[in-house]
Amino acid sequence: MLKYPHNPIITPGMITPSAAGLEVKGALNPGVTIFENEIVLLLRVAEAGICDSGAVRVPRYAFNDNNTKGTLDVLSFNRNDAALTLKDNRAVIYKGKEYVSTLSHLRLARSTDGIHFNIDTHPFRVPGHPSEEYGVEDARITKIDNEYYINYTAVSKDSYGTALIKTTDFQTVRYLGMPFCVPNKDVCIFPERINGKYYALHRPYNHDFGKSSIWIASSYDLIHWGDHQCLIRPGANEWEEEKIGGGAPPIKTSKGWLEIYHGKSIKNGADYYSLLMLLLDLDDPRRVVYRGEVPVLHPSEPYETHGFVPNVVFLNGMVLRNASELLLYYSACDETTCLATCALDELLRLAP
Repeated sequence: MLKYPHNPIITPGMITPSAAGLEVKGALNPGVTIFENEIVLLLRVAEAGICDSGAVRVPRYAFNDNNTKGTLDVLSFNRNDAALTLKDNRAVIYKGKEYVSTLSHLRLARSTDGIHFNIDTHPFRVPGHPSEEYGVEDARITKIDNEYYINYTAVSKDSYGTALIKTTDFQTVRYLGMPFCVPNKDVCIFPERINGKYYALHRPYNHDFGKSSIWIASSYDLIHWGDHQCLIRPGANEWEEEKIGGGAPPIKTSKGWLEIYHGKSIKNGADYYSLLMLLLDLDDPRRVVYRGEVPVLHPSEPYETHGFVPNVVFLNGMVLRNASELLLYYSACDETTCLATCALDELLRLAP
């Protein structure tokens, strides 16, 4: 896997804040597709309230009594209040209630060369439902026929789940609800029916037995999912011993459905995220054809090892260009968007 020498390709400083009083902290985890001969990214833009020495400010969306319209609300806490706890750079706890320190929305970016992107100055998707009051994050895009299905993580005081919208033009969208019960995320929808069914990878949160693993489910309509099965669990290696989760929607290849997933481990007492390779049977994606034991991508460059959350590479989207070149648009340190490329045949040769 070849990392673009001028990474990162998108940084927070390239993004226009969505409202006064906010600053962009992250431009990360984009969903990816090709639309009208352009590569389209659907970035997660994470914004924080502008803080000062006396106040900590946390943005969220507030909803009216009918839950029909959300409005931006920035909470302000006295930095010296004994009831305030700064859990880490991602969370704030006040009087026992936890808030996400940044509020995320989805933002479109377009490119003809796959490297230089024109980024919209306004959001594509902001929280539109009470289940999204703490933000919408980490989009994944799957084209099925002539429609683009976009699933993303919806965050609220009731935990996190996966919401689904669809579009044909990336201008108007239809909200389809929350197909997977909370807490669940990392949903990757396959781009076609397989023996009459749709399939998706997902990752329920496991806090009682075992560790968080990648599951697979099937559906006849993309809304109602069943036949849930655990597909793979964290491997006994140094790259994914803590938990795993789906990355980009799978791509169909001659050797099987190609999935690049993320693994979390602990190195030197801190989280460490890498990307690993998985091949699933073309006719029955519940069957694993090949699973790599070493990463195809891991943090090694300064922009991947030092940042908002150090030692993280994370993937939500990849595309195949000219049927031969794989483009991975991954995020580094939960802060920036980067590019890595690889010849598809070269990657598939890793599998016997």
